[in-house]
Amino acid sequence: MKKILSLVLVLMFALGGAALAEEQITIGVLLSDTSNTFFVNMQNAIEAKAAELGVNTIVLDGANDAAKDVTNMEDLIAAEVDFVLYNPVDSDAAATVVEQATAAGIPVISIDRSVNGAEVVSHIASDNVYGGKLATQYLIEQIGGSGAIAEIQGQAGASAANERHQGFDEAVAEAGDAVTVVSSQIGDWDTTKALSIMENILLAYPEVKGVFCANDNMAIGAVQACQQNGRADVVIVGFDAEQIALDAVAEGTMAATIQQQPALMGEMGVENALKYLNGETIDANIGVPVALITE
Repeated sequence: MKKILSLVLVLMFALGGAALAEEQITIGVLLSDTSNTFFVNMQNAIEAKAAELGVNTIVLDGANDAAKDVTNMEDLIAAEVDFVLYNPVDSDAAATVVEQATAAGIPVISIDRSVNGAEVVSHIASDNVYGGKLATQYLIEQIGGSGAIAEIQGQAGASAANERHQGFDEAVAEAGDAVTVVSSQIGDWDTTKALSIMENILLAYPEVKGVFCANDNMAIGAVQACQQNGRADVVIVGFDAEQIALDAVAEGTMAATIQQQPALMGEMGVENALKYLNGETIDANIGVPVALITE
């Protein structure tokens, strides 16, 4: 009886130890700005997928401050996380942050925004160049193929902003001399800042026919500026397919937006982190589809 009891206890301990080991897998998550609904959706999906798979998460907010990324990574290293999903504030400054993790033996997957100058296990993102080009092509089509347009860019240094701007430039170049870019300014993904920029554009360039905004928050700011200045004729295209933008497209105050899938990016991040930890090979670049959403 004692031998049987001992065997049972050993088995229980072994099973309990295995369960404990699973519970102790922790994924650290660094997000650039959790006040942005795009990243809120990503965070919610990461936490839900991690809970489904029995994985712990520690989510920290970069608050659009590249220096905060450094201290946040220090906190994750101190917490001895097993893996980091990283959405950088600034793609160039992110190299130092990834090097911190690498030195501590912690693998990193970048999500939505890339890391310049340091190696990550994988990069999961939308094709932002294609999305920016698709949005701008539609904008040019809606203004009749010619005329003055403007651009409100995302945060300087963010790879997603740079890539969407590249797509914008490619579409404009293809349109030739028929299209003139009268203004291209940094809006920092912010509604209020974009509203102010758009008001100034309308004042300085009343001939402007349309504007491409690198995210929906800024597109809504542009909508508000146009409404306040009686310019319902300006064609506005955003990026992200946030619900507020989808509503605006349905109402006709925005012409279109580009659909990303932040929740899918988050889920794929968790799934691929676990695959890597289990010794599986994952792709260096994992693309997530985008689409043009019109009325």
